Amino acid sequence: MRADRLVATLLLMQARGRVTAAELAAELEISVATARRDLEALSSAGIPVYPQAGRGGGWQLLGEGRTDLSGFTASEARALFLTLGPRAGESDAARSALRKVMRALPVTFRAEAEAAAESVVVEAGGWGASAVRPTAVAVLQAAVVERRVVRFDYAAWGRPARARTVRPLGLVDKGGTWYLVADSAASDTALRSYRVDRMTDAEALDERFEPPAGFDLDAAWSELSAEVGRARTRATATVRVAADVLDEFRAWVGGTELVGGGGQEATPASAEPDGSGRVLVRVTAPSEVALARRLAAWVDGAEVIEPEGVRQRLAAFGARLAETYGAVEPPSSSSTLTTSA
Repeated sequence: MRADRLVATLLLMQARGRVTAAELAAELEISVATARRDLEALSSAGIPVYPQAGRGGGWQLLGEGRTDLSGFTASEARALFLTLGPRAGESDAARSALRKVMRALPVTFRAEAEAAAESVVVEAGGWGASAVRPTAVAVLQAAVVERRVVRFDYAAWGRPARARTVRPLGLVDKGGTWYLVADSAASDTALRSYRVDRMTDAEALDERFEPPAGFDLDAAWSELSAEVGRARTRATATVRVAADVLDEFRAWVGGTELVGGGGQEATPASAEPDGSGRVLVRVTAPSEVALARRLAAWVDGAEVIEPEGVRQRLAAFGARLAETYGAVEPPSSSSTLTTSA
């Protein structure tokens, strides 16, 4: 791929004006001898690349040979790194290519391109169903790169929407669901994450900001996602589930793990049904109320063993349903959910 390497050499010389063979070798990950041969080949081909001997010398591209070889405008450079930068970690070749393009960009473009490349974390899997990319993502990405404060209306789960004004520090694409990592524009408060599909009327303001010293989006997201994971498992219930509906139960309820002997997590192979044909399952959720709501649909095929608080909430749900719809004799079933001891 010598042609590609020669173009990369010209781009680097355009950006820096003068380079040594050793510097070129380090940048393009080639040997010093190869770098020197490439420079000599460019000079022999009539391109105005000349060596300069002595202290501070090197190879220089003279003025008539300088041109915008990349052809990028500032907005094009930012768009490229917004699109490819977050996913460069998936490929060594992609990371290497972006590094070379970054070095070749005009100096005035590099800061925004670098910020764009580091503005998004891509993470496989998600906590919920994948969402269509919200329209607010483009507004938020631009605000992150330009370091502009943003305002939006946000409806947290189970709460009415209210206006938020924050400093956007980065975005996360978690299995197709987008999150904004930000801190308060009014004070230096702890970082928070906001689910983008719960935002409306997102807009970037004229106010600018500087990110916290040493801020690292990957590290910040790792900490925030760990907190979310802990919040999602604050309440736990042990449920006895009929083996013939186990797969459906786990897919419907979510947040489950099989329980084997001694109460330890089990694999499907080691979680054998008991004498009544049921399997122990541990279900987690943010609260006992959330647990009871998830499990209320499973009157047939499951029985909550503990905690007593979830059993009592299920009994209360049943009483309210009977009061609303009237008490009727349920159809016969081989397995029903009970709340007795």
